[in-house]
Amino acid sequence: MASHKEPDWLIKAYQAGQIVVKDPPKFDLDAYIANYKGELFTAFHASLSLSNLQRRDSYVRPVGRTRFDRLYLIGISSLYLCLEALKYAVAEAKLGKDVARYDIAVTALQAIAPEDPDAIPDLGWMDKMNKQVKTETDRLELELKGYKNNLIKESIRMGYDDLGQHYHQTGDMNNSTKSYSRMRDFCTTPSHIAILCFRILNVSVDQGNWLAVQSNVQKILNLNLKPADADKASAKLSAAMGLAQLASGSYKDAANSFLDTDPRMLQAKLDDFSDDEGYNEIITPNDIAVYGGLCALASMTRDELQKRVLENSSFRNYLELEPHIRRAISFFVSSKYSACLSILESYQPDYLLDIHLQRHLPELYNQIRSKAIVQYFIPFSCVTLSALAFAFNTSEQKIESELQSMIDGGTLNARIDLVDRVLLDKRVNERSRVHQEALMMAKDYERTLQLRMLRMEVLNAGLDIKGPKGQGVVNFGNSSGQGGYGSLGGEMFMSSAAQARTGLRSGGRFG
Repeated sequence: MASHKEPDWLIKAYQAGQIVVKDPPKFDLDAYIANYKGELFTAFHASLSLSNLQRRDSYVRPVGRTRFDRLYLIGISSLYLCLEALKYAVAEAKLGKDVARYDIAVTALQAIAPEDPDAIPDLGWMDKMNKQVKTETDRLELELKGYKNNLIKESIRMGYDDLGQHYHQTGDMNNSTKSYSRMRDFCTTPSHIAILCFRILNVSVDQGNWLAVQSNVQKILNLNLKPADADKASAKLSAAMGLAQLASGSYKDAANSFLDTDPRMLQAKLDDFSDDEGYNEIITPNDIAVYGGLCALASMTRDELQKRVLENSSFRNYLELEPHIRRAISFFVSSKYSACLSILESYQPDYLLDIHLQRHLPELYNQIRSKAIVQYFIPFSCVTLSALAFAFNTSEQKIESELQSMIDGGTLNARIDLVDRVLLDKRVNERSRVHQEALMMAKDYERTLQLRMLRMEVLNAGLDIKGPKGQGVVNFGNSSGQGGYGSLGGEMFMSSAAQARTGLRSGGRFG
């Protein structure tokens, strides 16, 4: 029988070190991607008249690129959904203005299905869109120039805002950031500055500039916003900060940020463009539940998981969207580590297709598994490798390699007996340690008592010699080491006598 040959694009992906998921995910692609706002929202934004600038500021938000980015990542990473996801990505790109984004989606689709009609570049659309983008850019720059000549600060601010959003939609992130930054001099209220910071924050998320994300989150938090505006912004700021901390590998901080996210984001209506409660152009409530749950599992103790996650009334609303995450955390807290890990393993293909989790998932899973092994071993002084392998549903060879890595890394304080095939605890026996300390204290006390008794005998026999004032302790014995005290060596006796004198001066009594 001829062996099944893997497609060329898959071989190239392996050679490039790219993650390829062969197992089918549990989510439905249509339902999954429908949770994110995409280029259809852009069309609504473009239809707004410029005469309604002030009202538009209250509800129109710049469109994120996460919908296309997620489709593209699934297309180049999933063996099961690659064709469907890339076809959706091509269609999504054609709804927007970013020609370069359309080109990379078509190129990826050509590598997978060269005969597919969508894999043929639409050169006419590309040329037409390039001309439209250039015309729109010239128009916005001309309008901005007119606003500057009229010296109306609000018009200038909105001109820079329109230009920044235009650059963002066309994929020119650097010019978008520059346009938004120039808005700062024309912002007259804290709400204007908040809008500016959110614009830059969204561009920074799309760029992967996480330092800028954290910086703008702090700027918004430091603004003196109205209570209603501050409440609306709090959930988005917590989610954005959590993404930045997740990207930097600070899983404990990321978990705290996601756990503190206000549940008002759950009230967002995707089909209502005027609803600004949601943040679906960047992240969805389901993402918050998954990211927060996994980061908490990887970085928090069982007590913290119980109090900060399971008993968290606000985060419970998010966990209801992803009940398997709640079950996994409950199993971990209940010491049912095998059940917890099996749930996480079953959802691994889904998480490997997530744009924010893919790079961190191996480390997150490794930390969760290591914590489970450490917690499992705490009650025992020794455990057979076969029992560990059975408890964690793996082979003895794999668990041995895993334990060796944990011991070398300092995660597990134990040693492996390869002869008897057991894991032995290296923790100190507290009872034995206390006994040893007590014996040492008794020996020290006995030695001190003997020295003080010797000093008393010397004083009673009148053998002590007082030196002249200011010369310190008398040097018993001559230069050859022989003194007036017979066989006692000078230096040894001096040390003992000095300690005894110190004891007498401190008020010591002898029986």
